[in-house]
Amino acid sequence: MTLDKKSRVVVAMSGGVDSSVAAALLVEQGYDVIGMMMRLWSEDCDETGGERAANRCCTPGQMADARRVADRLGIPFYVIDTQDVFRRTIVQFFIDRYAAGDTPNPCLECNRHIRFEWLLDHALALDADYLATGHYARVRRDADGTARLLRGLDPAKDQSYVLSVLTQERLQRALFPIGDYEKPSVRAIAAELGLPVAQKHDSQDLCFLSDGDYRRFLKQHAPEAVRPGPIITRDGRTLGTHTGLPNYTIGQRKGLGIAAPEPLYVLATDPASNALVVGTRDELGRSTLSANRVNWIAGEPPAEAFRAEVKIRYKAAPAPAWVTPQGADRFEVTFDAPLRDVTPGQGAVVYIGDECLGGGIIARSGFTEV
Repeated sequence: MTLDKKSRVVVAMSGGVDSSVAAALLVEQGYDVIGMMMRLWSEDCDETGGERAANRCCTPGQMADARRVADRLGIPFYVIDTQDVFRRTIVQFFIDRYAAGDTPNPCLECNRHIRFEWLLDHALALDADYLATGHYARVRRDADGTARLLRGLDPAKDQSYVLSVLTQERLQRALFPIGDYEKPSVRAIAAELGLPVAQKHDSQDLCFLSDGDYRRFLKQHAPEAVRPGPIITRDGRTLGTHTGLPNYTIGQRKGLGIAAPEPLYVLATDPASNALVVGTRDELGRSTLSANRVNWIAGEPPAEAFRAEVKIRYKAAPAPAWVTPQGADRFEVTFDAPLRDVTPGQGAVVYIGDECLGGGIIARSGFTEV
């Protein structure tokens, strides 16, 4: 499918090098480009209602950088207030899932509901044909109009994992101009074009935390989720006391605060009893998982079980597995070898070669160990 270079494209600009180069490439290719930045929610600087800290994705400095880039490119630039919907949709989701004992990935939800729903709807209201972002991913458009999501060319920066939530309808509207570039090339393009952000550091996840400390954030905003409780073995023996389930991750060995004749690892959490389940290295690892809230980018699940690679975290290596669809909203995964970090709440994202077929959220079913 050939894109019409007369199309209008809204670029989600953050003031960083990736989105700036994405906008520059589209201008160079002849698109009608509009820059748009979202003002996202962040927590107050103190508990007394003092001055609100800026979200790390949209500080005043980043807004100024994005505006300078837009001015240099000669494109319109707008800032839209997204604070309330971001707080309700992403921050509350983050709090609620931790309170339920999961380890959520808010970036998946942000792409699902904020960038490619809220922001895309604003782009369409400006008569735009596409929404472009600075993600390292690619879209292949087949002759029949089907859009396929592919890994970014730079394996170290590939972000197709967090885009696995896109439906076919929304992927049809998506452009990822830097997906065919490696990061050093993106910086080189920015420098060649004289963009003021060429050497700017990359942004970090959990942008709404004022200090990056999610444990402190949860203790302040969801104290009921961070309660001490027992550290137990699978057979129910109590070994000590934990400081709150959100303070631990599956596979963790250090910082448990218990003495044992051999190293112990976090095997699971049991929110119902507020227990942290630990065991030996031999007990660690799972060969299967169930995923729900599934999105198949093609619009419907494959008809039968199939071979694929599955990523269980953004930075995890893809693992060979059998994937068995269970209706439209669930699938089961059986890995060729056990993985030690399968964690409820994280995404399980499915690939065949470079193509991302979609993904789901790792379910808690099977993780109740006591």
